[in-house]
Amino acid sequence: MSNSTVESAATQKGALKKNSVSVLGVFGSPQDMRALIRLSSGRIKEIKPGSRVSSGTVVAIDPEGIMLRQSGQTKRIAIPGG
Repeated sequence: MSNSTVESAATQKGALKKNSVSVLGVFGSPQDMRALIRLSSGRIKEIKPGSRVSSGTVVAIDPEGIMLRQSGQTKRIAIPGG
């Protein structure tokens, strides 16, 4: 694979929304999944189920993204391009 192919695969214009939480990736065993997220402030944070972030509480992590509980509602935040 050439460097230009790798670069274009790794960069997607507009994939991360500003002013919202974005999932950068997930890792770990199925019993101990973790995720890297980008907070609305731009800060990168490693999280696990039960972690609190400014917009809610992480209730689950799977290979496609995270489930976040906010104000009594649960929503999925998927990995961009996943």
